[in-house]
Amino acid sequence: MFSLSELASLSERQGSSKLLKPWWEVFMEYLVVLMLMVSVLSGTLLLSRDRVVCLPLDLTTTPTNQNTSSSSGAVPQPHPSNRPPTKASSLPANPWTPARGRRTHLDYQQYVYISQVCYHEALPWYSRFFPYVALLQSLVLLASGCFWFHFPLTSARIEHFLTILAKCCESPWTSRALSHAARQEEGGEETGPQDLQMPPPTLLSSLSVSRNRQSSLDSGTDSPLLVRSDSASTAAPPSPCPSTLSRTSSLSTMSLSRAHVPGSKSPVVLDGSRRVASLDRSDGEQARALFERVRRFRSHCENSEVIYKVYLAQTVFKLLLVVLIVGYTTPLMSSISFTHTCLPQAHALTGYSAFECTHALASVLHKLLLAYISLVGLFGLLSIYTLSWILHSSLRQYSFNKLRELGSMRDVPDLCNDLAFLLHMADQYDPLLAQRLSVFLSPVSETRLLEESLERRWGAERLRSMTTVDPEGRPLLQLVALPRLPPALFTLSQLVVLKLELITDAKLPAQVANMTSLRELHLYHCTAAMQPGSLVVLQERLEALHLTFTQAAEIPGWVYSLRGLQELHLSGRLGCEGGVGRGWALGSLRQLRHLRVLVLRGMLQRVPGELGEVAGSLVRLEIHNEGSRLLVLTGLRRVAGLTELQLQDCHLERLPSALLALTSLRTLDLQHNSLRTLEELLGLAHLRRLSCLRLAHNRILALPASVGVLRALELLDLGYNQLQSLPPALFNLHHLRRLLLAGNLLDELPAEVGALTFLTELDLSGNRLESLPPELFSRCLELRSLNVSHNSLGSLPPGLSNLSHLSRLDLRSNSLEELPMDLGCCSGLHGEGLLVEDWLLHALPRHVKEFLTQSGSHTSKSLESHSRPDSDSFPYFSATQWSFSSALESRI
Repeated sequence: MFSLSELASLSERQGSSKLLKPWWEVFMEYLVVLMLMVSVLSGTLLLSRDRVVCLPLDLTTTPTNQNTSSSSGAVPQPHPSNRPPTKASSLPANPWTPARGRRTHLDYQQYVYISQVCYHEALPWYSRFFPYVALLQSLVLLASGCFWFHFPLTSARIEHFLTILAKCCESPWTSRALSHAARQEEGGEETGPQDLQMPPPTLLSSLSVSRNRQSSLDSGTDSPLLVRSDSASTAAPPSPCPSTLSRTSSLSTMSLSRAHVPGSKSPVVLDGSRRVASLDRSDGEQARALFERVRRFRSHCENSEVIYKVYLAQTVFKLLLVVLIVGYTTPLMSSISFTHTCLPQAHALTGYSAFECTHALASVLHKLLLAYISLVGLFGLLSIYTLSWILHSSLRQYSFNKLRELGSMRDVPDLCNDLAFLLHMADQYDPLLAQRLSVFLSPVSETRLLEESLERRWGAERLRSMTTVDPEGRPLLQLVALPRLPPALFTLSQLVVLKLELITDAKLPAQVANMTSLRELHLYHCTAAMQPGSLVVLQERLEALHLTFTQAAEIPGWVYSLRGLQELHLSGRLGCEGGVGRGWALGSLRQLRHLRVLVLRGMLQRVPGELGEVAGSLVRLEIHNEGSRLLVLTGLRRVAGLTELQLQDCHLERLPSALLALTSLRTLDLQHNSLRTLEELLGLAHLRRLSCLRLAHNRILALPASVGVLRALELLDLGYNQLQSLPPALFNLHHLRRLLLAGNLLDELPAEVGALTFLTELDLSGNRLESLPPELFSRCLELRSLNVSHNSLGSLPPGLSNLSHLSRLDLRSNSLEELPMDLGCCSGLHGEGLLVEDWLLHALPRHVKEFLTQSGSHTSKSLESHSRPDSDSFPYFSATQWSFSSALESRI
């Protein structure tokens, strides 16, 4: 049993397949139906009335009863009931006159037997089996006519095409795009999506019924795609379908702008007020999904021509079958005759050896055969026409030249292979179907839809709500993964920082002039295009530009013309593929006359010599080489005016000699390299302005005594190296304020540390210290931050109360048994300034503990959250574990 839903889907599928049946296919189907009717009629007659009547031709023997009756002279009298009825006027005078003619003396059973035998022996086979052969041939022709709809390699593509075509006809965006194209064709000017305006609801409702009826009458066809739209008419008004929207109906929407409301004196002007007929969110998302679906289906179908080949093979097969049918049927027509001579092997049963038989249905079968051959011949002529149409037409290429001539869809690309063939077949049914599909093949139509969707979803209010504040307190807006920039973005006049990430078409129009406060722009994998008007504005206002890309070729050319730019950050593959000596793939920086900061994040092989073009203004250079070895650094000599230099992840093993030319250098950052020795520090003695030296995360084994020549140092970062001791010359740097030695192998801190009287920050975490020199607490009175966590300290020296400026003291993960009482004299440790385990804190006197924890935020949870070291090379233990281990160590 079939359910109603299955039957409904079957009828819907059959109705949609009519879109790909041209007129000759429909005609062929009707011809096959007539062939089936002829074969069925012949078969019915053959089963119900087909028979032969046979009479003997010769008298080889004389029956004995005849001789007997003639010799006796007795004439048998027929029974009155056996006489045939005759008219009274024609009766002879003697009603018992004997019958004339030749007597056969065969009974009824013998006649039946002879008729059956002669039907199979004397009657030709084609007279007996013509209806069945015709039925079989008709079924084969019927199956060959729809084979391409059911072949596995073509049926899926055809169903997908019909589904897409139905979606294109039902989409509201199709009507909007076609009406806009018609308006553009008539008005001669291009309007944006914001100009697509609709008439008042009252006028639209009054004219919609008559317009739809007129359009359906004008088309002259009835598309099966109307079934789906009618079912959903209660939820939303359906868009015009292929056969119901002709040129008159597509242009009828334009007449609304000149329509008059009954009873009014002036016509309704659609452009008078801003009533934008925008799609709702669901329709817009469906239209965008349909664009993507059409794009994928096009790329899938244009790579093969299997549908074209199957249809061509199907047509050739039908033509060959017609030739075969006509070829063997025409000679067999003469075999269907009324009389036949039968020579059965029944002489012993009947006494006769030859019979003359008549076929009762011979005349009817002959006429039905003529009709059948005529239908087959007409079917063959249509097959020849189909084959000639296929061979003489370029069905594997489809061009929208007519639409281009009309000026409505000039950007629709030409199609090829299977998709082109399907559109050619659909054109035979209704040429307007290709026009509906062209809406979703047009890049301009997709752009217009995206602009309208962006304008609706990303309005000015939403963008203002997404605006945040960066660490410097400037308004910041970040947009991620949008197809293009929303028009409302260029109305944000207060925006200072704009971040655009993964935007496929980030075009900056001339409206960027409205963003009067814009100073910083971030482009993360965005192919940004610039209009001439917007470029002039950015040349004057933009101060910082951040670009992230994959290849240097993706950097837009307008970047090098931003003459007002002060900061440029480039992240991506900056090196060329031409070898070691060519490590710069960017353009000239000559026009960036005001560039002060240049940050390069990529895999460079050399410091670019082109930096000399901006040597007069460049003061800060950062190169993050992502672990790739920076081989040539001679380019640094051309930027002698640098005050800050960062070379991180460059795989440097020694201090580069090119640093000697940077006499104005104040900050040198060589972190995350492979430095093992610092013997070249002596050469940096003439860098009298060097105040910051960062050498953390290297492999430095020893600090040479030549470090003492850097008299102007205020910050020295040697953290996370392999230092085991500190030279006395280090403590001759009397201007040193921050000394960072975390993550090394130091066993002791020399007493000479007391010479650093201006020291404000000391980081000794992650070492092997067992004690601290008393000079640290007695002479370094400016100390504000002391970090000795993750060491092996057993106690603290006296004099901690001398550090009146101390505001942060980290004693976690040590072997302390108690805390000194003078912690209560350090007023700067009030609140969260002291980081230590809870059990040590509870061992203090009550008034000291209350003083240190008065703010109430010094809880066990906060201590636990701050107790993990900065490096993963040191284990982490909770307060309970540390108390147990400390007690165990004290016993040992």
